[in-house]
This record gives sequence, C-alpha cells and structure tokens, in this order.
Amino acid sequence: ASPRQADLMIVSGRVSIKMAPVLRQIYDQMPEPKWVIAMGACASSAGMFNNYAIVQSVDKIVPVDIYLPGCPPRPEALIDAVVKLQRKIRGEPLVKRPA
Repeated sequence: ASPRQADLMIVSGRVSIKMAPVLRQIYDQMPEPKWVIAMGACASSAGMFNNYAIVQSVDKIVPVDIYLPGCPPRPEALIDAVVKLQRKIRGEPLVKRPA
C-alpha cells in the first residue's frame, strides 16, 4: 500500500524527533481530502515520555482532526473516533447538545 491511496492517517504511540520528517512526508504524499486521528495519550501529548527526543504532540507535525484519549485507548474508542470523523466530514456536530 502507498500513502497515495490513503485518506486517513492514524498516529499511534510516541513520535521521535527523527521520525517527525518521515511522518510529515507520508502525510504530504496523501491525496486531498485527508484526515488524521491521534490515537492515545502518547500521540496526543507524548504521554509519560516527556524528553528531548520525543515530539510532545503529533499536531506539531501534521494537523490532527480527532484526538483519541487513553493509554492505551479501548478498541471501541477507536470505532467512536472514526464515527466522529465521519460526522465531521459530513459537517454534522460532533457532540449532541441537550434540547
């Protein structure tokens, strides 16, 4: 498979400084429209790996559409994140407000 055939990137785990340019290159190779899910605490905020070699959030490298919390996130949370992304793509509200 090639990034040119993908429209969704799911970043899971921490991203090292050395891998950041590779991640950006893969993102740039994806065709428009494209979306990104940051899966888990490590991808969203580097989790417990707060050191000089780790990017503190994947959104410093690529734009993130959905943040999926958890360490590790539950499988049903990933399904929920994909459903929320579908709602975002269709222009629907992500959160239902009480009437």
